Amino acid sequence: MRTALIIGTGLIGTSAALALAGRGVQVHLRDHDPAQARTAAARGAGTDREPEGRCDLVVVAVPPAHIAATLADAIRSDLGRAYLDVASVKGGPRRELEALGCDLSGYLGTHPMAGRERSGPMAGSADLFEGRPWVLTPTRDTDTEVLNIALELIALCRAVPVVMDADAHDRAVALVSHTPQLISSMVAARLADADETAVRLCGQGIRDVTRIAASDPRMWLDILSANPGPVADVLAAVAADLEGTVRALRALDAAEAAPEAPEAAAGLEDVLRRGNTGRARVPGKHGSAPAAYETVTVLIGDQPGELARIFADAGRAGVNIEDVRIEHATGQQSGLIQLMVEPRSAAGLAATLRDGGWSLRQ
Repeated sequence: MRTALIIGTGLIGTSAALALAGRGVQVHLRDHDPAQARTAAARGAGTDREPEGRCDLVVVAVPPAHIAATLADAIRSDLGRAYLDVASVKGGPRRELEALGCDLSGYLGTHPMAGRERSGPMAGSADLFEGRPWVLTPTRDTDTEVLNIALELIALCRAVPVVMDADAHDRAVALVSHTPQLISSMVAARLADADETAVRLCGQGIRDVTRIAASDPRMWLDILSANPGPVADVLAAVAADLEGTVRALRALDAAEAAPEAPEAAAGLEDVLRRGNTGRARVPGKHGSAPAAYETVTVLIGDQPGELARIFADAGRAGVNIEDVRIEHATGQQSGLIQLMVEPRSAAGLAATLRDGGWSLRQ
């Protein structure tokens, strides 16, 4: 691959352009808002000048509702050898292209499983896709050359290719991406009119649950509108659990329902235990099976250099930090840092940190 045209310079398009440009590909940028393309170009993602001839690769990175029309226009204009889209929904755009009578031999639907709460070209990063799954949904009509170019793109972005059927992909992302976004937003919405005293009690749990609720509503409306059926199916199952949980809690709350209390408690426990089971299936580090780490919790001050110092001390102890979380203390210039390590390393790390003057917590 020597040349690429990226149509749409939001987070995903700009990130792909930055990765390609950084590895020697001549990248051309196009956007319905020329200012966005200029911003991406100024960041080193390529040039906003139109290509002089056909590009090796055309990547369409526009909202799902505009994928089919944009791809159809690009294919009819003969802009490239291979055409990919990076939308988070795959079945609908492909069927729309078929209805438009497009030759789909040069097209391949893809979806990088990467993102962040911020959007636009300024949020783009060349390493956004590194180590992340990148779904490919080829059909029997997909040309081998197109598949090879897609695999080259994924390799240049340092992502991990995953081949799936388009409709199976849409059901999967409804479960692991689209429904979690809605539920996160629903939980966060409860805080909108909550008493300030209650909001001040927010801890790490509510921060974790509502992190993605900060995402752009317009972007998510486009995504959800393109995959409504599978998302509704998952939400219906969640709603059934919610309804049962509400009934159980009402039974526990009603003094006259004491005989039903054990059954209600069992229902709640069932939901919580199924949650344990599901959480344990979420892939761990490097996509491997989840690992059981030991947590070493340390009090850390909110001053420059503290994180670097604790990581340096861990390095001197010969301990690899597998994961890290920080819980900030409300109204104080300190917080708790949780260092996740292999169980066999926990005692040695704790001893080294105590010797270094750190205050550990249970």
